[in-house]
Amino acid sequence: MQILVLYFSKGGNTRKLAEAIARGVEEVEGVKAVLKKTSEVAKEDFAASEGIIAGSPVYFGLMAAELKKIFDDFVGVRKKMEGKVGAAFTTSGDPTGGKETTMMSIIQALLIYGMVIAGDPLSATGHYGVACVGEPDTKTEENGMKLGNRVAGLAKKLRG
Repeated sequence: MQILVLYFSKGGNTRKLAEAIARGVEEVEGVKAVLKKTSEVAKEDFAASEGIIAGSPVYFGLMAAELKKIFDDFVGVRKKMEGKVGAAFTTSGDPTGGKETTMMSIIQALLIYGMVIAGDPLSATGHYGVACVGEPDTKTEENGMKLGNRVAGLAKKLRG
């Protein structure tokens, strides 16, 4: 079983958080993380995945256009995604930079794809997903791993 960790990153911070999330996915036995930038992902990656954890830097309080374009372009596989697990993560340049609204924009797209949404676990922050300002620190990376682990575990249970 695979979980797609999909991200757009301009400066590298979102990529670093995506890598931590992928490590958390890989901790679950029998689950493989597929880490893809928006420029690398294909519709087949979506359809073959039991979960998608999507991330973006904050752009005007929303996901980056590059990530939104993927959701727009891949709408043809929407019915294949119903009942799979979705989650969101983001990075920003400012403490009040719109992280929650950005995650909600990603979550909205995942809901429209018919996915079951998972926030980060209570042992992390217990909110919409994982977010940070600037480069992820050790605690944020740990929370990212927890999110990846949670999505992989839930996907495995749902498929079970």
